[in-house]
Amino acid sequence: MSAPAATGLSPDELRALAERAGRDLEGAHPADVLRWGRATFGEDLVLASSMGDEVLVDLAAKAVPGIDVIFLDTGYHFAETIGTRDYYADFTDVRLRTVLPLRTVAEQDAEHGPRLHERDPDLCCALRKVEPLERGLAPYAAWVTGMRREDAPTRTDLTVVGWDARRGKVKLNPLAAWTADDVDAYVVEHHVVLNPLRELGYTSIGCAPCTRAVAPGEDPRAGRWAGRNKTECGLHT
Repeated sequence: MSAPAATGLSPDELRALAERAGRDLEGAHPADVLRWGRATFGEDLVLASSMGDEVLVDLAAKAVPGIDVIFLDTGYHFAETIGTRDYYADFTDVRLRTVLPLRTVAEQDAEHGPRLHERDPDLCCALRKVEPLERGLAPYAAWVTGMRREDAPTRTDLTVVGWDARRGKVKLNPLAAWTADDVDAYVVEHHVVLNPLRELGYTSIGCAPCTRAVAPGEDPRAGRWAGRNKTECGLHT
């Protein structure tokens, strides 16, 4: 088997590759974006999932079987989310890697005081999501996310392939152009196993203390950090 196309490229060359692919693959099916990632990066490609983007994990398992999937176990996940992770680890063709924060919840409470997520949610996210992701992504040249343009105003200019300058990695967003209707249609057509919380009105799923169900007509991300001036956990900003 020949070496992946991105082997040995400098950061500047990787950035140019990402920007070119973002233009060339605009309008491509997400599965084709994933296949480009596998052909270009081989084993240096990883998918990061909180098991709130089950469609992407299902797609990846079929389009690029055997792909590594990072799951950040913050210690605050819903039981339903852990169960969804276990399903995809056991019954689909992905290699799931669970990454833990450096401190348990109890250790974090001892250092910063209980319920840090209420007093300083940005710090809590930094400790339990952002830092673990940095460690999880370190061995890879490119990573895949489930971000979509319609998710939030901060994501409207999202490209299907881009450059993650903060980490010096290529970032694939295969679902960038998909709408909620596109996602729902894929779920029905492919019988995707969803996080059970979706049936309870959870349209965007994060940690249990900071996530609630949304009412009909509310913004899909209104249940994340409700009542706070916070819309992102820091993984993508």
